[in-house]
Amino acid sequence: MSTKGFVSLIAIIVGLLLAFNSIYIVTEYQRAIKLEFGRLVEADIQPGLHFKKPWAKVSKFDGRILTADMTPESFFTVENKRLVVDSYIKWQVKDVETYYKATNGDEATAENRLAQRVADGLRNQFGRRTLHDVVSGKRDELMSEITSSINVDAIKLLGIEVKDIRVKRIDFPPEASQSVFARMAADREKEAREYRAQGKEQAEVIAADADRQRAVLEANAYRDAERIRGDGDAKAAAIFAEAYSKDPEFYAFVRSLNAYRLSFSGKDDLMVVDPKSDFFRYLKDPKGKN
Repeated sequence: MSTKGFVSLIAIIVGLLLAFNSIYIVTEYQRAIKLEFGRLVEADIQPGLHFKKPWAKVSKFDGRILTADMTPESFFTVENKRLVVDSYIKWQVKDVETYYKATNGDEATAENRLAQRVADGLRNQFGRRTLHDVVSGKRDELMSEITSSINVDAIKLLGIEVKDIRVKRIDFPPEASQSVFARMAADREKEAREYRAQGKEQAEVIAADADRQRAVLEANAYRDAERIRGDGDAKAAAIFAEAYSKDPEFYAFVRSLNAYRLSFSGKDDLMVVDPKSDFFRYLKDPKGKN
């Protein structure tokens, strides 16, 4: 190859390298800045194809919502109860220039500084609330207040917008867990005893009411039965009286036969009766005249 051809090849290669170093692409989920000799010359470059000077440097950052898991930390409530809180942060780059100047574009640095501010915010908020508030009662309100208060400084100082702060878990310290669980078990046992006592009391009331209703029903049934029995006896007596009045002699004869049948039904029965008694009247004279 001649010297002229070699120089032309070198020129083409240099030109390609310069062209390659002059073109860059920013995707939709990225945020970018342009630096020249370490000096920021353009911030918040929009997505698309861009050109730059060959010696300029482009730094790209993830512009999506990111999640930062915080290290569990101890906080005290207003009752001076120690809690171990495990939480996470949802954050996004808001001001690219401020973000780069504060963190040099490093996510780990950004998350560490943000975590420190969130921890301070949680410590302040927990210190003004009771155990019930932070565990269940007003947790949403607590997280909303922390997010709002931290967002102002995070955007201003770090160029970061805090989208949300959530508590994953709240635990008692290991040394306090056993005593807390024992107290909770005692409370549940006390509550169970109260429920059992109330149930026993209600059972006795129900049983007493059932006994009373049974006694009333039995008394009413006995009264009705006696009345019906009395009415039946009265009707039977009336029928007997009516039949007796139609033929008294026949009625006396039938009653005597029934008496004879009942009296002599057993072979071993023994009766001592005066032969002249009216009991034997129909045995001596079937017509019963003697």
